[in-house]
Amino acid sequence: MAAKNRAGQSKGQNDGAKSKYSRNLWEQWYRTILRIRRFEEKTLMMYSQQKIRGFLHVYIGQEAIAAGIKTAIRPEDALITGYRQHGIALTRGLSSKACMAELFGKADGCVKGKGGSMHFFSKEHRFFGGNGIVGAQIPIGTGIAFAEKYQQSGNICVTMFGDGAARQGALYESFNMAMTWKLPVIYIVENNGYAMGTSVARTSNVQELHSIGRAFDMPSEAVDGMHPIPVHDALLRAAEHVRSGEGPYFLEIRTYRYRGHSVSDPANYRSKEELAHYKTLDPLEVVEADLLRFNMLDAAEIATIQQEVQAEMEEAVAFAEASPYPSAEALFENNYTQADYPFIAE
Repeated sequence: MAAKNRAGQSKGQNDGAKSKYSRNLWEQWYRTILRIRRFEEKTLMMYSQQKIRGFLHVYIGQEAIAAGIKTAIRPEDALITGYRQHGIALTRGLSSKACMAELFGKADGCVKGKGGSMHFFSKEHRFFGGNGIVGAQIPIGTGIAFAEKYQQSGNICVTMFGDGAARQGALYESFNMAMTWKLPVIYIVENNGYAMGTSVARTSNVQELHSIGRAFDMPSEAVDGMHPIPVHDALLRAAEHVRSGEGPYFLEIRTYRYRGHSVSDPANYRSKEELAHYKTLDPLEVVEADLLRFNMLDAAEIATIQQEVQAEMEEAVAFAEASPYPSAEALFENNYTQADYPFIAE
């Protein structure tokens, strides 16, 4: 992967354009990125202490995507994504306490301790996961968009997936149906360069992933995902198009994860030079520097936000540790049943 050509050079770029955004937006972006970073760092610490078990896929490095989406769509819009989803869940309104308790497998978790890291869900917050099967969320998100159109709700469905899922056959079927029926869906591929440990260049002849949408005459574009501004702007454009009834929009948001695919991945498949380059584009450091450069927040205000976020994460861990484990009887709750199903006899 040609690291220096994949993502835009966010640091110090387009300062005039950056300065036009409101203080409120800048503060939301910074707080969102910081909350996700500190939450994920805390999960890694808890995993090392064996308080979190199983799989753990952190969002460190990709936080600007979540921040830009948060400020560009409506709370009533639906969102569905894959299993690298703690940060997205936090932006949808799920509390850090409920998310941390879920990682601990506790009853006060967002899905009562039954989902773990890969299966967050909240009907209340219009967040439909957290899906563990690669690409499974693409047809599901298409179906959610169909329901929104059928109900004439005016809402859209943001359907997110990774670059590895872009090779799933379900994507092509979904794209075709979405364009045929002009469904209100924004498809987003978070292209962090690697499907687990395999680079896009090794798995696809098409490396400009947004070009896939053009085969269906779907409006498509590539977006720098290392800063919230281009993500925010692209989502606004896409949402306006989709809400107008013109059908879906496809965004390839180019980003980078600083950790391995999961907590057990040492990421030996990439060079130190590549990682060092992307560290210069760290969205947390870049946005913090921008806040000062454009006089959006001063150092004291930034320090206050940092203290608030740190306290929030400490409270989340304390909440998760105090929460009880689900009872044995909970195994039989929230299961789909059909009383007259013909092949089950009591």
